[in-house]
Amino acid sequence: MSFSKSISLTQTLPLDRLQYNSQGLIPAIAQDYLDGTVLMMAWMNRESLQKTLETGEAWYWSRSRQELWHKGATSGHIQKVRSLRYDCDSDALLITIEQIGDIACHTGERSCFHQVDSTKAQPPANTLSEVFKIIRDRRDNPTEGSYTCSLFEDGDNKILKKLGEETAEVVMACKDDNPEDIASEVADLFYHTLVALAYHQVDIRDVYRKLHDRMK
Repeated sequence: MSFSKSISLTQTLPLDRLQYNSQGLIPAIAQDYLDGTVLMMAWMNRESLQKTLETGEAWYWSRSRQELWHKGATSGHIQKVRSLRYDCDSDALLITIEQIGDIACHTGERSCFHQVDSTKAQPPANTLSEVFKIIRDRRDNPTEGSYTCSLFEDGDNKILKKLGEETAEVVMACKDDNPEDIASEVADLFYHTLVALAYHQVDIRDVYRKLHDRMK
């Protein structure tokens, strides 16, 4: 399934070209616009899609209640739509959203996809976010023999020193024009930058927001 056709909310979604099922519905996947986490799956029909495009907030069709459903109208956890894509067969939608309150699931979880067998776990996001989760866990739950934990234990000066060293190594790798070394050194720099973020209690999503603002 490839979601290659992207529609901004200032464009017209080809509602008549979408392939609805026999009940006039089409599945819609809601995805966090910053880190790519899949938050939920629901159903839309032509009317809910039109409301979504008109308001800039996600509207779905409730099969159980047989009525339009403005996501978050009761809880306050509305979904501001950033973009909307439909797949190569035009029979599925992918909506990138800003989830207000960071809660999409009616259980109070961030994502409806939080269950792994009989346990609960945060759904996967992009690689940087996943590494950041591990780093914060090392910060909050020190593990003997962990390099990450040793950085937190040594404190800010050690972390900043490593940042300086890794930055210099990225520069040297670029100077040597060695793609493999550049990728390796940049990975080291990213990692130590994430450690610095965690040490100073800065959420990586705040960094994503700054980067997103620069795309405008």
